[in-house]
Amino acid sequence: MNGCHVRALLMGGQACVLYGAAEFSRDVDFAILADASNLRRLRRALDELQAEQVNVPPLSLQHLVHGHSIHFRCHIPAAEGLRVDVMAKMRGVAPFPELWKRRTTVRNRAGETIEVLALPDLVHAKKTQSDKDWPMLRRLLEADYAAAQGRGNKQRVEFWLRELRTPQLLSAVATAHPKLAGRVAQERPLLEFALKSQEPKLREALAREESVERQRDRTYWQPLKAELEKLRHSLRGSARGAA
Repeated sequence: MNGCHVRALLMGGQACVLYGAAEFSRDVDFAILADASNLRRLRRALDELQAEQVNVPPLSLQHLVHGHSIHFRCHIPAAEGLRVDVMAKMRGVAPFPELWKRRTTVRNRAGETIEVLALPDLVHAKKTQSDKDWPMLRRLLEADYAAAQGRGNKQRVEFWLRELRTPQLLSAVATAHPKLAGRVAQERPLLEFALKSQEPKLREALAREESVERQRDRTYWQPLKAELEKLRHSLRGSARGAA
């Protein structure tokens, strides 16, 4: 991606590892800029990886802009079998130009830079219907809290108040910053339980919050899944006709 100058941000499990939340992932996921020139650069990178497309939809600006994820399998010896997934639009996540402005840049041991989705954006991207994403979301936030040893500027504390999913940590932050927690509670009412250290009620409220987000994600993907099914039927019909 770097060699072909693709405007892309690492996300998914590999990004979680860089933020200190270990996850076993065989895939590499990227958020990419959906424009014609960047798509040409992406195609060059995929060619170098000897990547074949897996499933539908095909790689196109139309499908990227609609919010589809497009999947590839690499066959270059150095990355044999590696799956690469790209997206340009995600539910609840800002447009790519905004993501790029607030990205995190990581430098590896070889001195190469890796552009990564900023932690708050990665958190929003993880709020899906998938069972595996919610434990990872919790670990991501715990890792950030631990890295800061529970101390941070107002912006970071507000981020924890809005996103932490561990009852004990959420109560600790809320009671340490009651005024800010009171303001954020207008948008996240479960903070009232955190302020009162009512852990059983807080756990129930966090579970309801997760359930609501999962349902929102299912609703978001329904029309996209319908598009994919229609495309599969069309391709099957074309294949039968050719036969």
